[in-house]
Amino acid sequence: MPHDDHDHPHALLPPEPALRVRALETVLIRKGLIDPAALDEIIDTYQNKIGPQNGAHVIAKAWTDPEFKQALLEDATSVVAELGYHGRQGEHIVVAENTPEQHNMVVCTLCSCYPWPLLGIPPGWYKSDAYRARAVREPRKVLSEFGVTLPVETAVRVWDSTAEIRYLVLPIRPEGSESLNEEELAALVTRDSMIGTGMPRVPS
Repeated sequence: MPHDDHDHPHALLPPEPALRVRALETVLIRKGLIDPAALDEIIDTYQNKIGPQNGAHVIAKAWTDPEFKQALLEDATSVVAELGYHGRQGEHIVVAENTPEQHNMVVCTLCSCYPWPLLGIPPGWYKSDAYRARAVREPRKVLSEFGVTLPVETAVRVWDSTAEIRYLVLPIRPEGSESLNEEELAALVTRDSMIGTGMPRVPS
């Protein structure tokens, strides 16, 4: 089997993904193919400036401001751009609202299209062949594996992200959060709840 060839260059890479990334990064830096400072800046940007906290801000605002929520559902692209969340992988955003009657779930069946300005870099499972195939075929089973169990009467709608349109799920506001302000509400919003594979945190 090709994968058993210990003389193959890939066999020299560490088995853990994080170690592999570090090893490849080291090689590229030594060869002068990437600038360590530029790489650090990119990582910092996606970890601290572009990520799920942006989407959480949008969701919390929608939970507290009915006019904002209505505008978001009608034209999310313009609304989130006004908040400063726009750019590559976020050219056209559609928001799908969860209700007691319908739960929304997002997948990209062709590759890994994802609203980067709002959620950052997609998680590994989102890009996996298994998720991309099964989310459409057996969404309730996939949701149950994420720990999400829905009432039988709640329909599940799967949205297929494409290069033209990317989706963000607006989860149902958790019970017991009525007294929380926007910042406190944003802390309840999880990345997975904005993909539809999870629920917001319950207030402690």
